[in-house]
Amino acid sequence: MSTLINDTSPFRLIRSAIPRTQLHQENSVRRIDAPQRGLRAWAARRRLRMALRDLADDKHLLADIGLTREEALDEAAKPFWR
Repeated sequence: MSTLINDTSPFRLIRSAIPRTQLHQENSVRRIDAPQRGLRAWAARRRLRMALRDLADDKHLLADIGLTREEALDEAAKPFWR
């Protein structure tokens, strides 16, 4: 069941004396966490490439992931920041 409200006076827009740009708090956590996320991504990439380099000697495992030995070694040779 719905109710029709004819008197909208309780729902007046209340204007603040504070400028609109100062009403919202900036998300400072995102800024602080960004370098840590980048470092974690680099570390993960390094670990994965080292594992791929170790995997390059087993042609059966490489076939499972769809890579040749050369492709695996090329990927493993890339620097962690790329």
